[in-house]
Formats: sequence, structure tokens, C-alpha cells
Amino acid sequence: MVFAREGSPDDATSLRHVKHTPYWLDDERRPDALPSLVGRNTADLVVVGGGFTGLWTALRAVERDPGRRVTILEGHTVAHGATGRNGGFCVASLTHGLANGMARWPGDMPELVRLGRDNLDGIEQTIARLGIDCDFVRSGELDVAVEPYQVEGLREVAQLAASVGDNLEFLDRDQVNLRVRSPLFLAGVFDPHGAAIVNPARLAWGLRQACLDAGVRIFENSPVRRLEDDGEMLVHTGAGSVRARHVALATNAFPPLLRRLRSYVVPVYDYVLVSEPLTSEQRSAIGWYEREGIGDAGNQFHYTRVTEDGRILWGGYDAVYHWNNGFGPHLDNDDDSYRRLATHFFQTFPDLRGLSFTHAWGGAIDTCSRFTTFWGRAFGGRTVYAAGFTGLGVGSSRFAADVMLDLLDGTDTERTQLEMVRTKPLPFPPEPIRSAGIAITRRSLDHADRHEGRRNVWLRTLDRLGLGFDS
Repeated sequence: MVFAREGSPDDATSLRHVKHTPYWLDDERRPDALPSLVGRNTADLVVVGGGFTGLWTALRAVERDPGRRVTILEGHTVAHGATGRNGGFCVASLTHGLANGMARWPGDMPELVRLGRDNLDGIEQTIARLGIDCDFVRSGELDVAVEPYQVEGLREVAQLAASVGDNLEFLDRDQVNLRVRSPLFLAGVFDPHGAAIVNPARLAWGLRQACLDAGVRIFENSPVRRLEDDGEMLVHTGAGSVRARHVALATNAFPPLLRRLRSYVVPVYDYVLVSEPLTSEQRSAIGWYEREGIGDAGNQFHYTRVTEDGRILWGGYDAVYHWNNGFGPHLDNDDDSYRRLATHFFQTFPDLRGLSFTHAWGGAIDTCSRFTTFWGRAFGGRTVYAAGFTGLGVGSSRFAADVMLDLLDGTDTERTQLEMVRTKPLPFPPEPIRSAGIAITRRSLDHADRHEGRRNVWLRTLDRLGLGFDS
């Protein structure tokens, strides 16, 4: 079954009353904004960015050294960016999946798998210790085949996992449909321990409060304009500055403060729908009572999950790049993508026809050519950064924070010895080659999805160069 390019009028009808607001942020528990930075200030560590990476960096910094004076500067409000716009999948993978990791760092993969599991356990333990009410459910993750040719590929994934000490369960069609019923789901691989679902905004707000309780100063609506090095770091906003020994940059897909990063990260826009709550009859028609996070095995894939109040979140497929790293709120909505998502939703769950969507939104994913985080230093090691999460930052941001702190503290750890940490992805070419290359890649991925996964010469060449593209 190939997903349709165009839908029916009924699909568009399901979108008539959507709010163009991220469902997670449309919450009466959303905290009031904190004051902006004004005047001259000092700190030991300034964290630029109040998303998951920045929050974990600040919290882990004071946990390591309770006397460390830490300040977070957030350009909008905590969880405004990708942290509050994602699907709420919190996974153990640090490498954007086993296949990607094995292709790049095969010798480190057993260690990376173990560190990823430990990191996910650490997130769960922190949430419990701090009493953060964020609907964290260790639901597991189900990858499903929606085309016959994908079934054998999922078998190979399960075998690959076993080779690095990971335990995934291959499910045939009947076994998958015992978990969630869809005529499109032909087989699956279930990871029972390596994934959770979470309300990402409430997790971020809980971490925000934990930081405040630990003495971290947080300034919102304080976008950083520039960095200056005069032996210490000066971090300038429009109305103030902070002098600090160290800076950690956690700006995700936002235009980077370091020029060197502009060729390594491209913002790719992803779009999401959330339905109205299912009735008991609708839920009975599809099952899905364990709330597994689900993704399909296409190159252009969908991700989906059930919320705490019984809605279905449905996103992915399109990965839209705009000329010259285009970025901004004017790109946060795309009606064509919403209609396409609605069409694909009802293809997947035809028993839910008549369901309406209440929320539709988009946001930018910081994508790099190896699809997973990379790190680096600047200004003589006084500044560090992490970027390139490519959609898996909810979980891996905590690991990224620990690596940044290791680098700032000059600590030689198991993490800093990883080849993944010591190397960087290949840069993207400049415009106009960048836009042309991404457009050709998108068309090639679509062609592969419609022709039993066969990769054309362009995709095979990118694979050899390590410059592939993943939605």
C-alpha cells in the first residue's frame, strides 16, 4: 500500500476546526514567563537555549557542582521551540537507530547501546525523584512495515540488534494487530524497553522548576545577539549581558551563533496533527491500549502515539527544507502537509473516518548529515556546543548535556572517548547546491518508497559519501 499523494474532501473536512498551536503548549498549566535579562551579570556557566539540551545542561551542571553559578538565556520561553513541538517520543537510541550507528561506529555500538539505555533510565529516575507530572510511560516502541518489501528489513533489524546486545522482538501481522489494528501494518519490530512516551512540554516545565529550585537563574525572552571573548566569555542580549567562564550553546535548529556551524546543520520542517479524543467505540476498533510509540519503515515515515487523554498524535512524512536554511514562525504551518497527513491517517486507520483533528502545527528539526548529535569547542575551549539531533533530542539531549559538561570540565570520560563524540559530520554544501541536492534527495526517497525501496544512483552515492538525508 503506497500512501496517496492527494486525499479526498473528507480528509480536508477533518481539519476544519484545528488550532495552529502545539497541543502540548495549549495547556492551562503552562507557567508564566520569567523576567528578561537586564544589565550586567556574572555567572560561572551560561547556557544559551531553554529547550531540553539547555535545561539538562544546567541541571546536570549544578548536580555535579552545587556551588556552580549557572544562568540560562532563552530567546522565547522554555519549550517554545522543538522541545514543545515534537511528538513526545523519548528513546534510548543515541545514533538515530541501529543501522545508522552500525554504518558509522560499528566498534562502539555495544557501548552506545548500553549508554543509551542508561541515559533513558536516568531520565525516568530523575522524573520520579523530582516528581515531574509529565505522563512519562515506558511504553516501548513499535516499528511497522506498511509495504511487503519492508518485512524482511525489519527481520534484519531484529538480528542486527541481537549482535550488539539489544533485544528486539519481530512480530508478524497477527501479532502486530493484537497490539494495534490497521490494515496497513504487515509486520513489526517491538522494542519493549528502549522507548517511552512523554508530554514534552510538561517535562520541560518540570525541569525548568527543578533548575530554579537548584539556584539556576533563568531569563526568558532574552535572545542572545553575540558572543565575545576577552579572556572570559561575554554573552550579549538586547538589554543585558553575562560575563562567564564558560558557555554551552544549546540552540537546536535556531540560526547558530557560531559561523562554523552554519554548514553543519540545516533546519528541516516537520508537521504534526492531534485528533480529538477517541470514543470508547473508536478505541475498541483499533486497540492500542498499551500506548506504544509507533513509526513506519518508509524513508518518508510517519510517527504516531496516543496521548494521556486518548487522542492520537500523527506526524512526519514531509521533511521540508527552505532556501538558505530558511527559518522562522512564518514556516510553522503548511496546509498541504496537514492535508497529506490527514489523508495518510485515514488510510492507516480507516475505522476512524469521521474523526476530527483539533491541533496542527510544525517546527524545525536540526538535521545534520549523519542524523545524530555532534559536539565541539570554540573560543579556546571556553564555549562548547551540541547540535544535529535530527528529531531524537527528547532523550539524547540529556546525554548531549553530559558530554558538553565533560568537555567544559576537561574530564576524560567513557563518553568523550567515543568516536561519535570525537568526530563531526560532513558539512552540507553551500547554496544553491544545498537546496538542489536536498530537493533531488527528497524526490529520490519518494521514488524509493514507491518502488519497493530501490535506491537510485543518487541515493547510493550519498550513502557512500556519508551525506544521506533522513526525514
